[in-house]
Amino acid sequence: MDKETDVVIAGTGVGGLFTALNLPRDIQIVMITKSDLKSSDSFLAQGGICVMRDEEDYDGYFEDTMRAGHYENRKESVDIMLRGSREVIDALVGYGVEFARENGEFLYTREGAHSRPRILFHEDITGEEITSKLLAGVKRCPNITIYEYTTMTDIIEEDGMCRGIMVRTKENEQFSILAQNTVLATGGIGGRYQHSTNFPHLTGDALDIAKEHNIRMENMDYVQFHPTTLYSEKPGRRFLISESVRGEGAVLYNKKKERFVNELLPRDVVAEAIRRQMKEDGTDYVWLSMEYIEKEVILNHFPHIYKHCLEEGYDVTCECIPVVPAQHYFMGGIWVDSDSQTSMKQLFAVGETSCNGVHGANRLASNSLLESLVFAKRAAEKIKDK
Repeated sequence: MDKETDVVIAGTGVGGLFTALNLPRDIQIVMITKSDLKSSDSFLAQGGICVMRDEEDYDGYFEDTMRAGHYENRKESVDIMLRGSREVIDALVGYGVEFARENGEFLYTREGAHSRPRILFHEDITGEEITSKLLAGVKRCPNITIYEYTTMTDIIEEDGMCRGIMVRTKENEQFSILAQNTVLATGGIGGRYQHSTNFPHLTGDALDIAKEHNIRMENMDYVQFHPTTLYSEKPGRRFLISESVRGEGAVLYNKKKERFVNELLPRDVVAEAIRRQMKEDGTDYVWLSMEYIEKEVILNHFPHIYKHCLEEGYDVTCECIPVVPAQHYFMGGIWVDSDSQTSMKQLFAVGETSCNGVHGANRLASNSLLESLVFAKRAAEKIKDK
């Protein structure tokens, strides 16, 4: 059952999907996903997607990204992401993505470590809105074939080049997919942690494979913990309370209901402050209060957070909720250049699987979707040029 194609893409999150959509329609593309099509972390992104609002915003946005990343960011990559942001947003709108508007103009929200509002959003399910529209676009392409419940088990290396991948189906059938170019877009590493906002099947498969083939890696110890996930004693994935909630005015309290941190500091700083406070209080969580946010804003901007918390027994419009940090995002990964090429010929990596240096040591809020999309498009353009 071995197959041959022009391009094979492992992963169907925004990175994989946008790569496929930016490739020519006259080449054959095969995409695989380890689970079902909706079980990618791209679907889970709540807060939004950043965009450089205008040229005057460049310096501020650049500095915000660098400061959050502890100035360990690759400056060239940050510049590429910022300057490619508006084009990506225009493309998303072209695929039917609906961002919040007022009087026909985009609404922008603000999140932690941003010096101004520059984040576009769709309620509190921006990732689902973007990913579902891109997925619909891929499904309309007759040259793209998708295999669900298919796991990449290895890459095929010949003479220092990648010639495709080996896969295994849920029926335990194994076969190869030979391709002229291969794109790794397998997501993050949350499945390796007890407490994570990621889907549990995302275990960094591509990283283990890359290591076996001596492909260059970078910043493997750079793991981000999101400060605010809904505390629960139940096993499984933790429910994210978007940073946009704090951007709109939510505050953090200790067990005495006293504020203890500036909620708009970078994620790593806030997460560490919460960890210290829990240790000091002898608790397993701190409190998040939305008392300073108008009820109408909560219901319109954060309807799914409101509904989920209500199902868990908390009415965020009138009471605090318990929150705790959880593993959220991986800033390291497979090293790639500015065109998303890895150190192995004919092999590309995009999204959380890759490390192009944009995020440095700590990702700025809502830069993940944008980074994935900008560099997925660059991967596609490089493949087209070959």
